[in-house]
Amino acid sequence: MIGRLNHVAIAVPDLQAASAQYATTLGAKVGLPQDEPNHGVTVVFIELPNTKIELLYPLGENSPIQNFLDKNPSGGIHHICYEVDDILMARDQLQGQGARVLGAGEPKIGAHGKPVLFLHPKDFTGCLIELEQV
Repeated sequence: MIGRLNHVAIAVPDLQAASAQYATTLGAKVGLPQDEPNHGVTVVFIELPNTKIELLYPLGENSPIQNFLDKNPSGGIHHICYEVDDILMARDQLQGQGARVLGAGEPKIGAHGKPVLFLHPKDFTGCLIELEQV
């Protein structure tokens, strides 16, 4: 069902500093910040030859990333995103096997302009999983 690893998302307490570290220290190609108000985050994508790193920073007072940073002030890995061909089929199959989809269970448009869903971390050995339709 799951396809290629799309990205690993890292919550960061300072988006500018984290972006500069990837660009300067690691020599990575770092994109520009983009606000994603429907998800309560500002994101920066770092392009790698085989995948991407997504830096997440809180956007607004009710950002779920702020809650994560309150518990992990230095930041850390927030989620892993896998590609799927058909997000509704994947959702239905996963729910049929007992996996919980976060929110209302309906896809939202993610930072790449494609439908995404998140799966409860307690159902996947403590890892928050994002599915993105390709």
